[in-house]
Amino acid sequence: MLELFADLVLMPLIAFLFGLVLVLMARRVRAKIERRVGPPVLQPIYDIVKLYAKKTQISHGLMHDVSIMMLLGGFITAEIFLPVPGLDGLAAEGDLVTLVYIMMVPMLGLALGVGSCANPNGSIGISRALTSMLAYDVPFVVVIAGALIHYGSSNLIDVVRIQQEGGVSTWGVTTMPLLAFAGLIAMHGMLGKEPFELYIAPAEIATGPMVEMSGKYMGALFVMQCFQFYTVGVLYVTMFLGGGEMWLTFLPKVAAVIFISVAITNVFGRYKTEDVIRWMWRWPTAIGLVGLAFVMLKVN
Repeated sequence: MLELFADLVLMPLIAFLFGLVLVLMARRVRAKIERRVGPPVLQPIYDIVKLYAKKTQISHGLMHDVSIMMLLGGFITAEIFLPVPGLDGLAAEGDLVTLVYIMMVPMLGLALGVGSCANPNGSIGISRALTSMLAYDVPFVVVIAGALIHYGSSNLIDVVRIQQEGGVSTWGVTTMPLLAFAGLIAMHGMLGKEPFELYIAPAEIATGPMVEMSGKYMGALFVMQCFQFYTVGVLYVTMFLGGGEMWLTFLPKVAAVIFISVAITNVFGRYKTEDVIRWMWRWPTAIGLVGLAFVMLKVN
């Protein structure tokens, strides 16, 4: 029990700290592409301290407050189901399907919170967010199904073990390249970055769901972004890049996955809502289905 308690404390803490690094990396990369200097190393910490130090002027009721708990609680819960070097948490008790459901909780919490604000920009933003979730969930589910069939297990500890026992030749990105590519696109959509940045759109709907979030609420959303970057990166590394036997090799893999997403973000404009659905259901879904067919042929 003591070891489990330590895992439950350390896994979210590591996720938050390295998530800060990933957020800083994303901002630095954008700055370099735009030929700017970029923020200092401690800027993410400064932002969180500044936001939480502000007095929150507006609360839209109990659901508005509960939504923040769902936002952070969903990602914090997801961390303890993702096995990392030396820390398994509750990964042995859950599986990949459970993790997929948990990762939907933050977006649903955001929808409930914004729905209580009665701000038209927020309502438009959250409707776009749920539409975007529907768009990327289709290829993501196809990728998950292919991975489960290929590994013969839904337990992420087993998935990591299978890849590490055989080396690079048994990594998911080597044995299932089409599913790995489709999964990378779907997970980029999860991050809500260009060209799939539907629900923020600051020049169009004034940042959408964040329009009524100020002070500590905005600080919680900033913390959520740290967890979101880390969770998506770790999930991809666990499924397709062999997980990690040690932190020195594991964290660079996570950073590389997020770097690819950030690099894509800064060279594309934003699609329209209908274009996102059409594009997600056409290309990554088609690639994933072909990859799924190859996996089923191998198994049979």
